[in-house]
Amino acid sequence: MSASSAGTSFVDEAWAAALPTMMDYVAIPARSPMFDPAWETTGHIARAARLLRDWAEAQAIDGAIVELIEPAGLTPVLLVEIPATRPSLADRTVVMYGHLDKQPEMEPWSDGLGPWIPVLRGERLYGRGGADDGYSIIAALIAVRAVREAGGDHARIIVMIEASEESSSVHLAEHMERLLPRFAGADLVIALDSFCESYDRLWTTTSTRGVCGGVLEIEVCLDDPHSGRASGVLPSSFRILRQLLDRVEDADTGEVLLGTANVPIPSYRIDEARVAAGSFPPLSGSFRPLPGVRSMRADAAEELIAETWRPALEVIGVDGLPPVADAGNVFRSRLAVKLSLRLPPTADTWAVGEEMRSTLEADPPYGARVGLRDGARGPGWAAPAFAPWLADATAHASLRHFGAPVASCGVGGTIPFMGMLGGPLPDAQFLLVGVLGPGSNAHGPDEFLDLPTARRVTASVADVLRAHAERDA
Repeated sequence: MSASSAGTSFVDEAWAAALPTMMDYVAIPARSPMFDPAWETTGHIARAARLLRDWAEAQAIDGAIVELIEPAGLTPVLLVEIPATRPSLADRTVVMYGHLDKQPEMEPWSDGLGPWIPVLRGERLYGRGGADDGYSIIAALIAVRAVREAGGDHARIIVMIEASEESSSVHLAEHMERLLPRFAGADLVIALDSFCESYDRLWTTTSTRGVCGGVLEIEVCLDDPHSGRASGVLPSSFRILRQLLDRVEDADTGEVLLGTANVPIPSYRIDEARVAAGSFPPLSGSFRPLPGVRSMRADAAEELIAETWRPALEVIGVDGLPPVADAGNVFRSRLAVKLSLRLPPTADTWAVGEEMRSTLEADPPYGARVGLRDGARGPGWAAPAFAPWLADATAHASLRHFGAPVASCGVGGTIPFMGMLGGPLPDAQFLLVGVLGPGSNAHGPDEFLDLPTARRVTASVADVLRAHAERDA
């Protein structure tokens, strides 16, 4: 049996053995602290972390130290430190990253499916969090084991799995103050929390967007008077909301009107998007729009550029509007609206937040009480160019395990960890990969983990670890 087929066979078998743990993990409602303020009391995040810790310990990787770091008031971090396979590699470090916290339920799921019901249909595992991002610890450790099983070498490895990523990593910075010295000397960072634009090849991510959120609160009246009397006399909170949002976004085009939120798009990123767009259908085809709903963009390349390098505003939650069935003829005196502003990779997230606050709070319409409470803040990230060895390693891994050339593009989501490490590790190489392909519906109903892609990404990461160790040999 060839080394190639032996390595692939090992990964397949190891993933089959890990699948029951993945299903147990999916069943835990480990909602991120933004969505479960009582997370310490409910204990779901702790339960998920301990499940994955126990699985990591059971892998019995020679010399590995498995730690579950649980400071009071902070979501836990699962850390696995694995020594290099030979002394000459001991002063080089690879950091591998993922997270175990989850988005909320986002109903309705299809018949027979649910966020906390692990369902295996063919080669897809349905349920919240498997692809985003519980698979990451399993992929990371199986990749390490695959290198060793094939007789290869790897540098010192630290696998870090955090538990507040879906809340813009609100607890990670405090953890990093303590952990960063342990990452000293890291020259490769591998993050397993990204998308893939198709399932037929390895996709590497070249940038992530930042995010700036907040809760816009509007108050007009001390009570909620009869709409037949107040309507047309007092301005409703909804009318004021419409006017305020028009300060931030052009309702016709979707253009974000904040200067700090718009940055020049590098020409090579536009070229990259055009090349990537040629490898898959328009991005809008990944969703399920109703018949007749059209994309806002002219073609697949423009969709990809919009997703990755242009800001976009979304209203993602509203308090103050009753359900339609309970909506009486009452004047709406107050609203609280949760805003999420996705930002280009190089935008200054905190400067945008300040501009958004001043724009929304200045000169309130009709003298209403208006305030913006800070919400999620997460920096964007733009990858440095691949070193020749990493470009070769990913190209070979994609051909070997997917049978197709590697492809690259940016993604529209936010991974604060990438921005946090960009400064402290200026000379490191960054490889960001993932399994969230078309239809996988991260954060939404019917989220699934495509198991063949998880296995191939795992095998590809193993190849990169080996290539990293061998590059100066």
